[in-house]
Amino acid sequence: MSPNRRTFMVGALSASTTAFSPLALAQASKSVRKLVLGQSVPLSGAADQIGLAYFSGAKLYFDAVNSKNGAGGYKIEVKTLDDGYNAVKAAANAKQLIDEGVDALFGFAGTASCDAAFAATKASNTLFFAPFAASDALYEPSLANVFHVRPALADEAYKIARHCATLNQDRIAVFAEDDAMGRGGIAAVSQALLDLKRPPIVASALSPVNSNKVEAAVAALIKAQPQAIIQVSLFNSSAAFIRKMRQAGYGGQFLNFSVTGIDPLFTALGKEIGGIVISQVVPSPRSLGTPLIKEYLDILNQTEQTPSYESVEGYVAARAFAEGVRRSTAGSGKPDRAGLQKAFESMTDYDTGGFRVNLKPKKYESVRAIDLVTITPDGKVVR
Repeated sequence: MSPNRRTFMVGALSASTTAFSPLALAQASKSVRKLVLGQSVPLSGAADQIGLAYFSGAKLYFDAVNSKNGAGGYKIEVKTLDDGYNAVKAAANAKQLIDEGVDALFGFAGTASCDAAFAATKASNTLFFAPFAASDALYEPSLANVFHVRPALADEAYKIARHCATLNQDRIAVFAEDDAMGRGGIAAVSQALLDLKRPPIVASALSPVNSNKVEAAVAALIKAQPQAIIQVSLFNSSAAFIRKMRQAGYGGQFLNFSVTGIDPLFTALGKEIGGIVISQVVPSPRSLGTPLIKEYLDILNQTEQTPSYESVEGYVAARAFAEGVRRSTAGSGKPDRAGLQKAFESMTDYDTGGFRVNLKPKKYESVRAIDLVTITPDGKVVR
């Protein structure tokens, strides 16, 4: 992780602890209306680069809108806790945030962490907004208080499997991490192949989370002789697996879910990333022709942050939440739980500036919003 990013994170988290006098607080309470969101993300541990970028992108937007009198007259504060990519800690953080009276849970990250946090707070019926890489179970229409900015694993799996079908690749294997995300990804790929009436996967293998201990998986999958390998893993595992498969003589295609983390994967692989296919669920931070990205970069360039797909996704999530606040306050409305829920339910085709968000998609509806990109050895992203 770059020093600039770590410095930004520490400064951002400490900003909310600034002391005010009782008189100043009393005066502020009369003039400023506020919503408080609770977030738990990995700011340390296996997925810290992804968690920090997602957190930072959301903060970019909330800081910008707060500087202009907020959304619908409400300033949005985010209480962010570090869970170290640990589901038990994420669940404990979620309970703590609910006990502290947050208005909604926002931007939790990690499949197991999102599932555990939602389960721990389900009885409260608190709004659960924009989880990053939640399991497909959290996309069930019956969960009325859950709203998604990113497509489901099922959507990404379908897009990737359909791409393989267009290349007549019938022998598909899956490499995944031994956690909820990895197992969910294997199930999603298997279902996508079934729905597409394609042959089932020829093999699958698990490895420890974000680790370079991939030898057993390499030995298992090289024997299956797949034409393509779909990876449901974070950047370190993905990079180690790609390297060792190539060293073992594998010359087939590697395809990755967006949760891999395209920027940290490039850092891990360098020029060896050439030809790798990666699913993306938001526009490239280099898409200068997209109004959303121009807006994002105009704000980001006033900071020491570097652009990334994960940061863009956090920015989109924050933008969508703020739009819900604006809609809920239209007329004489309020951004309470009922008002926000109604507003979010209306956002089935929200244009964030050249990129559309559907907060309540049905299965495979979000496939159109997913891009498959490759990266050249010198780091250029090609659709």
